[in-house]
Amino acid sequence: MSDESKSTAGANTMWGGRFAAGPDAIMEAINASIGFDRRLAAQDIAGSRAHAAMLADTGIITADDAAQIDAGLLTVLSEIEGGTFAFSTALEDIHMNVESRLRELIGDAAGRLHTARSRNDQVALDFRMWVRDQADAAVTGLTALIEALVGQAEAGADLVMPGFTHLQTAQPVTWGHHMLAYAEMFARDRARFADARARMNECPLGAAALAGTGFPIDRHATAAALGFDRPSANSLDAVSDRDFALEFLSSASICATHLSRISEELVIWSSAQFRFVRLSDRFSTGSSIMPQKRNPDAAELTRAKVGRITGAMVSLLTVMKGLPLAYSKDMQEDKEQVFDAADSLMLALAAMEGMVRDMAPQADNLRAAAASGFSTATDLADWLVREAGLPFRDAHHVVGALVKLAEDSGRDLPELTLEEMQGAHPAITAGVFDVLTVEASAASRLSYGGTSPTRVREQAARWREALAAEREAGA
Repeated sequence: MSDESKSTAGANTMWGGRFAAGPDAIMEAINASIGFDRRLAAQDIAGSRAHAAMLADTGIITADDAAQIDAGLLTVLSEIEGGTFAFSTALEDIHMNVESRLRELIGDAAGRLHTARSRNDQVALDFRMWVRDQADAAVTGLTALIEALVGQAEAGADLVMPGFTHLQTAQPVTWGHHMLAYAEMFARDRARFADARARMNECPLGAAALAGTGFPIDRHATAAALGFDRPSANSLDAVSDRDFALEFLSSASICATHLSRISEELVIWSSAQFRFVRLSDRFSTGSSIMPQKRNPDAAELTRAKVGRITGAMVSLLTVMKGLPLAYSKDMQEDKEQVFDAADSLMLALAAMEGMVRDMAPQADNLRAAAASGFSTATDLADWLVREAGLPFRDAHHVVGALVKLAEDSGRDLPELTLEEMQGAHPAITAGVFDVLTVEASAASRLSYGGTSPTRVREQAARWREALAAEREAGA
């Protein structure tokens, strides 16, 4: 895809008379990228239209040529979108395919389009615009997922469930609090995509092959026309840079990791052993041999996407790690993995949003699990600190002895008698039983960011207000 790494392509008239022999089938196969970079068609044509308009405005080409070019490019775009465009491997990439068809449509005027431009800055522009669009799409998908999580939090603000550490029952939390934990994770992902988008929003068009151009172009005009904040400041960097793609993949990899974590929980929670949640029929499948099975396939497949997405990041890092400035043909290998990662991410986000919106928490099972495993032991220790004045470490020791007593007798802490508790410490009174229910435990966690239903409702309301403000600002 580079003007500077030309193959032996005498049969390709785009190269003029430099090469005497045409490429054989192997060279054509390894050199061509049209099989995947056709996805850049809309961006390629948008960039060419802006470039042609600028060339006319600066007097580099005539207004008549620019008008013919623009009309021809719109025709090409219509053919591509309509599925009637004939892509050619011999023409290597999307840029030459478009330019060749443009010449068929409008004749010699098409040859003036490439004035003051190289395929190096052209592909850098197209790819950057495509990744920018994908960053926007990721933000939109994450916003929808956050809204679904906030909806679950509002509906389950009072619903008690076990909180885990090491996948062992730790303390009671609320369903709403658990849902909002993921809302915070995905909000950080959203911010990463937005931050990466802001940094990538510099226009490489006009950098030409690597050194800029002697024509009196207006790079600020093309940057503005294409929605960029500014033109890139260094022509060498403009054609060499793929940081924008790496940042997108980095953000996507972290996001995919979060999607994998919640997927793992849905897989566990929907199992017969847990029965914490029921996924809808829309996101479950059956078994070909076991009629009782209800498999969380959407969650499992979403969990697996992180491998493809993180693999894409490692792949592109490996491609870029040893490249000198400016362009090398290696950089043709920068797109397929990004395309695949973006597709995988958007599918995973959509699937997770659907699962979250549809899933039904099983309240009785969640509460029963929350009450198991001595989950209110910390509440008992806190009570000893507040009511009996014990140092926390001493209270911890007392509660440990009571947990052992309960465990040895096959009971939970609330089932111990007052006399048994007083045997561990005489300052314990009947009031201790008020803090040993899972509902009381969750309700007591009133610190900012805590699991109390009061705090969950406050946080959900904050999210609703923020999301509404974003919608209004974007309207």
